[in-house]
Amino acid sequence: MPSRLLGSALATSPVELVRARDSAFGGPNTRDRTRYTRVRPGVYALLDAWKRLAPWERYLARVHAYSLIAPSAVFAYESAAVLLGLPIFGEPRDVHVFSAERSASRRLSDVCVHTGADERETLDVSGLRVTSVAATALDLMRVLPPLYGLAVGDAAISAAQGGITGTDELRALSRAQCTRRGAARLRLLLSTVDARAESPGESVSRGVIIWSGFEVPELQVVIRSEGYEDRVDFAWRSVRALAESDGYGKYLGETPEETVERVIAEKRREDRLRRHCSSFQRWDMKAAEAITPLVERLERMNIPRTGTRRPILLSTVNPRSPTPAARQASHVEPTSR
Repeated sequence: MPSRLLGSALATSPVELVRARDSAFGGPNTRDRTRYTRVRPGVYALLDAWKRLAPWERYLARVHAYSLIAPSAVFAYESAAVLLGLPIFGEPRDVHVFSAERSASRRLSDVCVHTGADERETLDVSGLRVTSVAATALDLMRVLPPLYGLAVGDAAISAAQGGITGTDELRALSRAQCTRRGAARLRLLLSTVDARAESPGESVSRGVIIWSGFEVPELQVVIRSEGYEDRVDFAWRSVRALAESDGYGKYLGETPEETVERVIAEKRREDRLRRHCSSFQRWDMKAAEAITPLVERLERMNIPRTGTRRPILLSTVNPRSPTPAARQASHVEPTSR
């Protein structure tokens, strides 16, 4: 999983990329299909290494492969997000770039060329040009399913996820932009983003909770007991309920023994939390993404419904990433509490 970069540096390719033209000058033989696979025309990677990549890693490699053949490209949308360390969902279908020369957007194979570069903030980092964190977040909040757009907006402002912008900056930049695409969705998300979110899973879960009509939870509440300070993702004081959006990466240690220790420590932490609430639930991104499993857990916890259900906001169908989505969000869950 990538470091939380968000502007300080750009994520590097997870595999070594080789241009076919380098084979003529003593480079590796990219025609050997038992060893190399084509990432894009003219750019290859070792087949075994490629097979081990997660979907978001394959997408990051594809973006870097395109930069080798188009070094002046201005990366945008998911392509900027994966470079900057913002979450993406699944493996996006297209590489996205801006062009100042074009008057209309068009797709060229798996490259989507957009207009409107003149009104986007851009960064020059590590020899690549990308739209800024704020501009990238706004672009994706306009076009992604709302649950995923919320996760991107949260990540852009969340210190725990490396966010380097703020809600006020996002609002100011949105007002300065000429495009009206997704304006209503953007206004909704800007009123909902929260810098306390610590992972895409928490953000998607919060969206499901709010837009299913349940009482808005308190976030990152600290429970002090038995000499410990345990921070919990969601709390509802009205019914003395606590809940966690679970990410399994935090349990993985350097050795099997360390992994066991982490699992035991988390079990003890959960036991402490259960002694200080009437109900406790935990779920993973898959449950949040499926909506119904999370709603059923909330109902078992007797979380009151204080709002109106808004099903149009609960879709996780993402035509921009036809592969399974949120379970492959590019940020790992926090490794400790």
